[in-house]
Amino acid sequence: MEPEFFSMNISDWTRIVKEEAKRLGFDYCGISKAEFLEEEAPRLEKWLKEKMQGEMAYMENHFDMRLDPTKLVPGAKSVVSLLLNYFPEQKQEDAAAPKISKYAYGEDYHLVIKRKLKEFIFELQQKIGQSVGGRVFVDSAPVMDKVWAKKSGLGWVGKHSNLINKQSGSFFFIAELILDIELIPDSAVGDFCGTCTKCIDACPTDAIVAPYLVDGSKCISYFTIELKGNIPSEEKGKFENWAFGCDICQDVCPWNRFSKPHQENAFLPSENLMKMKKKEWEEITEEVFQQLFKKSAVKRTKFEGLKRNIRFIARD
Repeated sequence: MEPEFFSMNISDWTRIVKEEAKRLGFDYCGISKAEFLEEEAPRLEKWLKEKMQGEMAYMENHFDMRLDPTKLVPGAKSVVSLLLNYFPEQKQEDAAAPKISKYAYGEDYHLVIKRKLKEFIFELQQKIGQSVGGRVFVDSAPVMDKVWAKKSGLGWVGKHSNLINKQSGSFFFIAELILDIELIPDSAVGDFCGTCTKCIDACPTDAIVAPYLVDGSKCISYFTIELKGNIPSEEKGKFENWAFGCDICQDVCPWNRFSKPHQENAFLPSENLMKMKKKEWEEITEEVFQQLFKKSAVKRTKFEGLKRNIRFIARD
């Protein structure tokens, strides 16, 4: 290892990680020890056995890797969890138009955050030592991001299964660095949902089957993004105009009164998207789709998928 690596201690490394997170524009950074997620193992197994993943077959893969970061990164010692705000200042102007989830207004978050994470690793190697090893993750590998964010003190997992930060709500992307250096871990915080059931009461498809338990196969986000076939006819009239994703459980959460507009230019929506009328959505062509959602997460559902969703809610 390089001389500079030995001249620093765990406190120095931890300080550098936190400073880099702030410099790169992440809103929150928390650290936890890379260890087997013992409490999560039976919960995940039960969730999968009850087929709450629906057609999301990838959720069944790499069970051990989901629970043990050392299987993803040999020699892993620390998990750095990062939150990046995506709460928009803008709203879709036509209240009657099909709605898309706020996280998809701008450039695909995978692309935006991966760029930041690659720079993050590079800077750590420059400032701590080239021998620092690890991997970066943003919702694209078997990493239980909300669990790690909770362990690292960034919030608690609410009854709708989203991470809630006491200062800023839940409209955040979560990313991780799994590193092979030891850092000072942060402490978990308490659960502040209390007796509130607003998210459960508001879910039109009853996807939140119990507090802290979401049946993914019943979620509007699942139907409009992950499901490849026809949307079940019994769900007609329940989507409340959502054509890509769904924000209902977050919109009704009292903690999101603390949400503030993001500061990330890449997440700013195009003016054309915000101004689209109901009729324009219903008559969208593939050419317009490709142009409008060129770098957007909406491309996940593909043109035919979006058209399917729009047709489905048009009959609500």
